[in-house]
Amino acid sequence: QVQLVESGGGLVQAGGSLRLSCAASGRTFSMYAMGWFRQAPGKEREFVAAVTWSGSGTSYADFARGRFTISRDNAKNTVYLQMNSLKPEDTAVYYCAQAGNAGLTRSLTAYDYWGQGTQVTVSS
Repeated sequence: QVQLVESGGGLVQAGGSLRLSCAASGRTFSMYAMGWFRQAPGKEREFVAAVTWSGSGTSYADFARGRFTISRDNAKNTVYLQMNSLKPEDTAVYYCAQAGNAGLTRSLTAYDYWGQGTQVTVSS
């Protein structure tokens, strides 16, 4: 049984930073790509960033590129999302997800397992 547990969300002022963490258990972490998604109230869940099994390849949504950084530590079975220069429009529930393969993908349907989400609120 795969479990993904996010942490690090909270309330921050615009321009501030947060680092989200996602601890995984249940299958060999280093075999699978990982991703972060977010969902704002009344909106569909959207892709934020993804990282390959090794951490050597990354992909970002346009709104995240240059402000957010995804990384992973396979020794700790953890994936991170460093978010800088946060804006009020970044307010959402952020979810980590584990893909069914090792490569980069932005498609929600390619991810087998999801965390429960962590709330990020950016005040203006």
